[in-house]
Amino acid sequence: MRRGGRKPLPGGRSLLNLIQRAYSRIRYGTPVIVVSGLPRSGTSMIMQMLEAGGLELVTDQIRRPDPDNPKGYFEYEKVKELDRGLDKSWIKEHKGKVIKIISFLLNQLPEDANYQVIFMERALEEVLASQRTMLQNRSENVDVTGYEAMINAFQRHLWRTKYILRQLPNFDVLYLHHHDVLRDPWTSARRIGDFLDKKLPIPPMAEAVDPGLYRNRQKAGSGSVKEIHAIHPFEHVNEKG
Repeated sequence: MRRGGRKPLPGGRSLLNLIQRAYSRIRYGTPVIVVSGLPRSGTSMIMQMLEAGGLELVTDQIRRPDPDNPKGYFEYEKVKELDRGLDKSWIKEHKGKVIKIISFLLNQLPEDANYQVIFMERALEEVLASQRTMLQNRSENVDVTGYEAMINAFQRHLWRTKYILRQLPNFDVLYLHHHDVLRDPWTSARRIGDFLDKKLPIPPMAEAVDPGLYRNRQKAGSGSVKEIHAIHPFEHVNEKG
């Protein structure tokens, strides 16, 4: 507790920031629900949970399921145009709905809307292993050089992303770890419901999680587990989870 008996403000935010957030909610109304993170971080799994929870997903199903994501990618092609300077007003047509947006594009979202972001985190070694496996399955060349540089780039990206999200009054963020969701999907489902301030059906959401798809887990004793913190060499890998 701080001097004078005052408790810290939620999330380490300033009083001005909290006032701005309240004003933003009043001005822009119902938030767009965004599932974000790096490719191969578990975003598709969260989309499955939210669909099982009865929420409406924004997806065009253009990209079909495949062996890397047998339950689907839940992508929306327009998302890939967010950084191309085109009209973004379509985002506001999806208030109250769920859309998957890669972490690199969060800073491209229009300012005149509110967002509830469920941000997936995963051990960096697992993210890279999953990305490499996907490229190999496509018979594409995999560049294994510069591994530490990739890690550093990932770390810088997510640090900046988290810092920016803390400052934006129209963004609320729930961070979930891939391993935690797989280990205890019931608790994760309840956390999602509490975050969205919705009474969601927990059993079907938890049952939507398939631990059998956890195929690139880090081996015990293989070193420290580094969280995902950016994307660089696999930039815009079709926004998969």
